[in-house]
Amino acid sequence: FAVAAAMLSACVLLLPFWSSPPVWFLLRALTGVCAACLYTSLESWLNDRATNETRGRILSTYLVVNFSALIVGQWLLLLSPPKGSELFSICAIVFALALVPVGLTRLPQPHMKVVPRLQLGRLFLASPVGVAGCIAVGLANGAFWAVAPVYAQQRGFSSRELALFMTSFIAGGALIQWPLGRFSDFVDRRWVIAGICMMAAASGLLLTLFGAILPRGSDLFFALVFLQGAAMLPLYSLSIAHTNDRLPREDFIAASAGLLLINGLASVAGPLLASVVIATAGTHAFFLYMALVHSAMAFFAFTRIRAREPAPAETRDNFAPIVPQSSPAALPLDPRGPEHGAPADLVSGT
Repeated sequence: FAVAAAMLSACVLLLPFWSSPPVWFLLRALTGVCAACLYTSLESWLNDRATNETRGRILSTYLVVNFSALIVGQWLLLLSPPKGSELFSICAIVFALALVPVGLTRLPQPHMKVVPRLQLGRLFLASPVGVAGCIAVGLANGAFWAVAPVYAQQRGFSSRELALFMTSFIAGGALIQWPLGRFSDFVDRRWVIAGICMMAAASGLLLTLFGAILPRGSDLFFALVFLQGAAMLPLYSLSIAHTNDRLPREDFIAASAGLLLINGLASVAGPLLASVVIATAGTHAFFLYMALVHSAMAFFAFTRIRAREPAPAETRDNFAPIVPQSSPAALPLDPRGPEHGAPADLVSGT
């Protein structure tokens, strides 16, 4: 954790020194590696300290902290003009401060648990909608996190408007995720997945049609962005929950690790595809890209509903939200998984 945080702080501080794309590509790639190490370390620590009775509460608290920090981070943009180096320094300071509680703690370091491996082919056969949902999340959400600030910049947003734009999206997903997930416990989750994908497609089309017409500070524009976040962000958790409904409990961690890998690969492709769409069709086609991804996902979910019966009631478990930026080390925190110490924790794999 300490090495990754120090490296990440250094990378962030180096970014203002060069505006060369190759240098930024290299530094951003190294930043991604360091961020993955940070998530793996802290989530391993949480998992190591959790018990079967407390891991559900720990996961919920972690989710609240994660979404709250994402929202606060957007408003840090207002502390300084984006073209200066001050915001980079603030980011580096935050990473440096993260070292303080780790350096002062007297708790022992976590014991790393091996994440079991499930064949991706078997995973798709067990839950085609779950796998497709994680691909859609990677293509759409990955594109949003990377390209949405570019969309805002090309529309002439101020720093405050950009912060409100991103906050509206995050808040929509954070507020709807739990009640929507609980509702999915009582119905075929594929209907809920298809429904939110249709809602994401509809809000994407509305933002495409009216984005150029509505004023930048329009309440209606931010309401549509809120709706977009409410439709897009819960899809990952619902896809994992649906996949778990189709698998034995002992395969939960392996399945979630496989879905995390699939989502990560799709998240690499998402920003590239969205950038091609914007370059070809213009800035306002950004949300059209979101609409197309979710329309395809909704269509696939509807075809699978007709082709296969819903998961049996005895194999279904209660919904639990998943932290969007989690690593495989966080998967055992989910209360739906096997109990700590079960054989599934000891299966060899990666």
